[in-house]
Amino acid sequence: MLDRSGQPAATAAGLTRRSLLGVLAGAACSRSVPSPAPASNEDPFRLAVCNETFQGSPFDEGCRLARETGYTGLEIAPWTLSDDPAAVSAEVRAACRAAMGAEGIRCVGLHSLLTAPAGQLHITTPDDAVRTRSWEYFRKLIDLCADLEGDRLMILGSGKQRSAVEGSSVDDAVKRLTDGLASAAPHARSQDVTIMIETLAPHLCDVLTSMDDTMEVVRQIGNSAVQTMFDTHNAVAERMPHDQLIEKYISAIKHVHINEMDGRGPGTGSYDFAVPLRALKEVGYDGWISLEVFQFEPDGETVARRSAQILREIESTL
Repeated sequence: MLDRSGQPAATAAGLTRRSLLGVLAGAACSRSVPSPAPASNEDPFRLAVCNETFQGSPFDEGCRLARETGYTGLEIAPWTLSDDPAAVSAEVRAACRAAMGAEGIRCVGLHSLLTAPAGQLHITTPDDAVRTRSWEYFRKLIDLCADLEGDRLMILGSGKQRSAVEGSSVDDAVKRLTDGLASAAPHARSQDVTIMIETLAPHLCDVLTSMDDTMEVVRQIGNSAVQTMFDTHNAVAERMPHDQLIEKYISAIKHVHINEMDGRGPGTGSYDFAVPLRALKEVGYDGWISLEVFQFEPDGETVARRSAQILREIESTL
């Protein structure tokens, strides 16, 4: 990671001063990563992978591994860049863009948004000072997302930083979340960033645990910069079959996370990924299918490669 000043630390995503200069110097000859063309039912899904899958690897090495294991998009957890990701320097942001471009990888955007700075952020707390500081930090992450370019998507899960806390009801927390997003939305829109509220499973969070509830917030805000997404793992408690859920809300689903119900990679459990993938194919979904796993045995590279292979095998049968 990077140090708190936003400058490269020796272990960082591997972007030391020397590698920074090398990546930046190579930017002029990096591969072009064009904007995707509109998809048809015949087009293959665009696969992305979350960069913490390759924990322990330098950032540029993670980009290479993403490409080699079958992905064309990278979803970045800000905490992998720095203990204070909003403070990451312009030089480091440029180096990250160059590293992705050199491998022909497109930046999908950010997720796991509020993990760092550790223990400092909470966006639904009744503590006005903490909540205000947290939303101010969120706006800085919008700027980070824009600076990394690509599709500029921000996936707002962050269950620990949005759950109702002592002294606050769930309804109060939902209202504070709605108000905060409504306030941040104009800035996101000005930066061409789309915030996607991630419905979270009830065992992970008590605020917005069904897509019905999430969509109600999206409608209340009424800004195109605030949408939603679908996550197989977090849909565990949904009452509606997942294909029907996708069909119902496809107009607002701008991103998809893929994982087994226990957070492992596809094929390690019993979830039928053909169900959501077929529904997405039938409605002409042209967004990313992004691998987000939480268990990396035997290692992230193997998990990523196997998962991509399994997803492509399922896709070939649709």
